Amino acid sequence: MADYDYDLFVIGAGSGGVRASRVAASYGVKVAIAEERFLGGTCVNVGCVPKKLFVYAAHVHEELSDVGGYGWQVGESQFHWQTLRENKDREIARLNGIYQQLLENSGVDLIEGRAQLVGPHTVKVGDCTYSCDKILISTGGRPFVPPLPGNEHMITSEDVFYLDHLPRRVAVVGGGYIAVEFASIFNGLGVETYLLYRGEQILRTFDRELADFAAEQYQEKGITIQCHTTISRIDKENDQLHCTLSDGEVLVVDAVLCATGRNPYLSGLGLENTTVQLNDDGKIKVDQYCQTTEPSIYALGDVTGGPELTPVAIAEAMAFVNTAFGSKPQVMDYNNIATAVFSSPNIAVVGLTEEQAMDKYAKVEVFRTTFRHLKHSITGNPEKTLMKLIVDAQTDKVIGAHMVGAEAGEIIQGIAIAIKAGATKADFDATVGIHPTAAEEFVTLR
Repeated sequence: MADYDYDLFVIGAGSGGVRASRVAASYGVKVAIAEERFLGGTCVNVGCVPKKLFVYAAHVHEELSDVGGYGWQVGESQFHWQTLRENKDREIARLNGIYQQLLENSGVDLIEGRAQLVGPHTVKVGDCTYSCDKILISTGGRPFVPPLPGNEHMITSEDVFYLDHLPRRVAVVGGGYIAVEFASIFNGLGVETYLLYRGEQILRTFDRELADFAAEQYQEKGITIQCHTTISRIDKENDQLHCTLSDGEVLVVDAVLCATGRNPYLSGLGLENTTVQLNDDGKIKVDQYCQTTEPSIYALGDVTGGPELTPVAIAEAMAFVNTAFGSKPQVMDYNNIATAVFSSPNIAVVGLTEEQAMDKYAKVEVFRTTFRHLKHSITGNPEKTLMKLIVDAQTDKVIGAHMVGAEAGEIIQGIAIAIKAGATKADFDATVGIHPTAAEEFVTLR
């Protein structure tokens, strides 16, 4: 390895790339990381972190509506978009600085610019060329915008965080978790919100009962959901966008958010100068150790075919570094990865859906409950909660947990540990609940 400028050259300073760089450097190898945009990647800058801040902001109006039931009287409230945006910008800048410090303190060389593969052991950034024993691609993804007339008027989830003004009416195109999260954000901030999805039901990859329940809650909160609907064209007239829908209807809004998925960011990377192969979906083909078909090049995160989640990229980074530099071969375990949708109300899941379990197991038991949260018993808020456990009847193991309701992500995180450890329904039943909480319902389902 001494013949190379670097033992490891990482392309992309997102969560996975930064973790791989820092841990590799701790093993004593010489590491560089190249980033063309911003430190921390999608999650820190235009994804999880600012989105959760906006979710908090959007939920405030509901809290203000609920306080009357508890005896509080509040005056007229006003929301200032610019204040939220500026405060968010300051927090993201602070996190960018922390990421830079982490890299510098770890001894990782940070190189600014778009990296390009010149060969299996060579990377070019600007006018500089670097030789590398191993190369790790962790460039993440970028939003996909469908080719339709007027698509230049669409914004993406990344653009939302930098809007000069909050629109009065918005159409959100898509039915996945990004679409429903931003529909909830806009709705919570007082925007007239339309959710347009081409399929039969939103959240199609989730448990069907959960998806149907969540859709009812969104509509109860004022989001207009139109399934079997796409936008055929967008025409701008003055400051308004006239969206011609697939059924011929024209929907007039102030903004159109396209949330129809993300593509791996591989453009201009120079893969053609290597033997790296892609899967049919355009993502990089890797083995269980994150190695591509070019032995010296590895990839992880959203550019590969795994779950597009920040903690997954970080876990993949740890597995890669431990294998490549720590003499501790490690394979990433993709089973029972918990995830949350920070809509209003929240969704969180771990394990199999009811439909997946029915296909995989001979006999499945399903335990479910719906109820009105104690908090809302005296507020008039109609929001309901759904909790659901999926059990393999032959072994009594809990193989899936699903929730729609307040703090679902916080609750399912603990449930995920139990399921990962192989807990049975009997283990859940033997656990004494914390009363009064919503979470206790998971250990009282009969």
